[in-house]
Amino acid sequence: MQIIALDLGLRGAAAGVFLMLLAVILGRSRPFNATRILGAAMCAATAFFAIATAPYVPKATLWWTLPIMAGTPVLLWLWARAAFDDDFVLRYWHGALWLLVIGIAFMGSLAWTACPACSRAGTRFVSLVSLILAIATIAQTVRTWSADLVAGRRRLRVAMLVVSLLFFALAGSDMLSLSSGVPRIVEPNFSGSLPNAFGLLVLAALAGWSSFHPPPDPAMAGAAIHASADAAGGTPTEPGGPASPDAVAPALLRRLDRLMSLERIYRQEGLTIAMLAAKLDVPQHRLRQAINEGLGHRNFNAFLNRYRIDEAKAALADPSQRDVPVLTIAMDAGFQSIGPFNRAFKADTGLTPTEFRRDALAASQATASKSDAASGIGQPDREIG
Repeated sequence: MQIIALDLGLRGAAAGVFLMLLAVILGRSRPFNATRILGAAMCAATAFFAIATAPYVPKATLWWTLPIMAGTPVLLWLWARAAFDDDFVLRYWHGALWLLVIGIAFMGSLAWTACPACSRAGTRFVSLVSLILAIATIAQTVRTWSADLVAGRRRLRVAMLVVSLLFFALAGSDMLSLSSGVPRIVEPNFSGSLPNAFGLLVLAALAGWSSFHPPPDPAMAGAAIHASADAAGGTPTEPGGPASPDAVAPALLRRLDRLMSLERIYRQEGLTIAMLAAKLDVPQHRLRQAINEGLGHRNFNAFLNRYRIDEAKAALADPSQRDVPVLTIAMDAGFQSIGPFNRAFKADTGLTPTEFRRDALAASQATASKSDAASGIGQPDREIG
């Protein structure tokens, strides 16, 4: 009974933290974006999970509580996409996938007594989707980890990786249990209830810390650092305090700008932040801080693409390079293939490279025609002969 009391207490504390975070998101976050919407959904789902899987919860409620929880892997995957991919856009089909998983889980739960084979098939489908989404969440978390410049978001990836591995293990055990016995959606196993309760409380603490102690806003941090540097004659200081070793040094930003603007190191194939830090002879975390807080970039690839796209735009608008293929311009700027270049260019300008070149050359020609016409006004006619 003491262990069960501790279990219930941990679950109550975790559910309370998540419900408080839900209230904060709904009450203070304006306007809503995909990350906040999915964060609110994750808080509600996790609080619901903590309560519904507690010991002594009546089994009569399992037929509707467990199917709803079957949609949690979908929310987890979408939240990872929104949190770690700055270009993610929430689509209608994402909600349709969530409803589909819950609907199939409901059918599997309700059909257990009437059609056990149908119930097993539905549960197998839900477990398979959970496995796939857990793998996709792990891939999303790891794939963009090295290019992430936000310190708080890099720490959050550790928690997301642990949670994704947990979902992967649960979905895998569900798949194995389908060969014999009752599906977990009908008869769950609460043997690991206390460790799960402790894990939920740790996850709630991490979520609360990330919400109430977010990383500094890059634009505000950069403005404050540069303002204090100007006031002190070039010595960077934190707002309201003396010089800090963690502040973004203007000298580092100047060296970085020279390396990018004059030496054009962004053209180098396979350039990573480790290679750039070695070139500048600074630790990687200092360079990440400089690019994030000093220049306002959240992703290293986006930082490189800013210079690459600017060079490509200048080349496309140059009349002397009108016959140079777009692929050549993209490769010269540092892109490895035409696909990523086209996507990044259109995301930045709203136009394809060909459309941008056409409009830029037309505007250049119109400006030249106006200049020629203006230069001829007021000049006297000359007699010939």
